[in-house]
Amino acid sequence: MKPPILAVVMSTVISSTIMVLISSHWLTIWIGFEMNMLAIIPILMKKFNPRAMEASTKYFLTQATASMLLMLGIIINLLLTGQWTVLNMPSPIASNMMTAALAMKLGLSPFHFWVPEVTQGVPMSSGMILLTWQKIAPLSILYQIAPSMNPNLLMAMAIMSVLVGGWGGLNQTQLRKILAYSSIAHMGWMIAVTTYNPTLMLLNLTIYITMTLGTFMLFMLNSSTTTLSLSHTWNKLPLIASLILMTMLSLGGLPPLSGFIPKWMIIHELTKNDMAIMATFMAMTALLNLYFYMRLTYATALTMFPSTNIMKMKWQFESTKNTTLLPPLIMISTMLLPLTPMVLTLF
Repeated sequence: MKPPILAVVMSTVISSTIMVLISSHWLTIWIGFEMNMLAIIPILMKKFNPRAMEASTKYFLTQATASMLLMLGIIINLLLTGQWTVLNMPSPIASNMMTAALAMKLGLSPFHFWVPEVTQGVPMSSGMILLTWQKIAPLSILYQIAPSMNPNLLMAMAIMSVLVGGWGGLNQTQLRKILAYSSIAHMGWMIAVTTYNPTLMLLNLTIYITMTLGTFMLFMLNSSTTTLSLSHTWNKLPLIASLILMTMLSLGGLPPLSGFIPKWMIIHELTKNDMAIMATFMAMTALLNLYFYMRLTYATALTMFPSTNIMKMKWQFESTKNTTLLPPLIMISTMLLPLTPMVLTLF
């Protein structure tokens, strides 16, 4: 894609998300979602091939259906209240429809089927935008309408999402699919706490975005798309291999790393609200996610590729990719745990 076109498309994606974030009128929110959907499709089809075409079509159909459901919920709400404001939503039908529409946009279970397929079909950089930036707008609307949503519906979706995110990634070898299932599981954690403490959802989203950006950038630096190509890393770039190990364990939510903060806070919040069984169940399903992250770390850092590099000549050229953002992202996604009180104060 030519730079001027890419600049126009990216600025539309950014401005449409900001439009959704700052709007308090349902029509402008809906227009923001539509602009965002139409602008992201050229980014998904950046490397034009049949796989990318198929993935973009799946994405378009899912998002169009979600937009239609959202508009239906908005119209029902308008007929009952006569208002377009976001915060006034007395009708449970309108509320449930909007929740379903936003769940479809986020890829929550049972509307999750498009996420692994679309992420696998598009380039790494497009997949990175899809699993990070594209989550901000729908979650901001969920944050605003949280008080009027049905907590039982949200809990059911959260349980299904953490289960699907855990089970789905177990036998995957494609890195993009693994990260897609990881995204579904993380969305489940965010939705679980939305009714009790929406601010924790924002904290979880921020940490999830930094961890996922760091992971994608490490994979792109390494040009890895499968577990097999990842297993060559230790031979070529030992430092990158150890960084992948750290970010993977952080994504899994292991205690000394940043990924533990949101899980710890969410479990604490759920137990405070007499949801101890739910918290225990979610902590147990997090072990499924931890298993496939551990499998990736094992393939990356704990196994040596058979042909050790004994040649004097470098067998791969040095990477010329820009890594300016990588150090701060790695630091935030691994070393934030001691600063938890400060982070909570900020949120």
